[in-house]
Amino acid sequence: MEIKSATYVISSPKVENCPKPDIPEYAFIGRSNVGKSSLINMLTGQSKLAKTSNTPGKTQLINHFLINKSFYIVDLPGYGFAKVSQSTRTTWEKMIAGYLKERTNLVTVFVLIDSRHEPQQIDIEFLRKLGEWGVPFNVIFTKADKSTQRIAARNARLFIEAMKLEWEFIPRSFITSAVKFLGRRDILGYIEELNLDYNNAKAAEATAE
Repeated sequence: MEIKSATYVISSPKVENCPKPDIPEYAFIGRSNVGKSSLINMLTGQSKLAKTSNTPGKTQLINHFLINKSFYIVDLPGYGFAKVSQSTRTTWEKMIAGYLKERTNLVTVFVLIDSRHEPQQIDIEFLRKLGEWGVPFNVIFTKADKSTQRIAARNARLFIEAMKLEWEFIPRSFITSAVKFLGRRDILGYIEELNLDYNNAKAAEATAE
């Protein structure tokens, strides 16, 4: 897939304020400081589309970006160790849960995992929640350039093995580096496949009506 256009649309405090759910949508989420904004910028080819920061918790709203005028990429607040008040954390959790459970055009959630670390319980628990809610997801291992290729591959393998203890079906996963553009072609190709499936399903629904 070639990214011809990528534009910021809106930042919403809750799912009701999001754009009309009439085109496919892909959400990105992960622990604070996992490299989410950098990954989105790498995928879209725009260095300043999603705001990056060294301070965890920078993303605080549901941010929509329109890609090729045909689908949305959504930047969600991170979960984990952001230094915010308990009331703010609770608000974020409700906002994220509401979005994930209610957004009808959400095709999949890309859950970002830091490839520098062995499996973290907070990530496993988040995937468990997605399973309980019936939300489809894929896993992206980030920051592969921050350690050796062997360590990144090892930690990715350990995470998948941890998933197999609870999941019968393991979704597709990707190893990425925002610096080296590793994984970009594979992820965009996968989104292109999902877009086609989504549009075909909508066309079939329209024909049935």
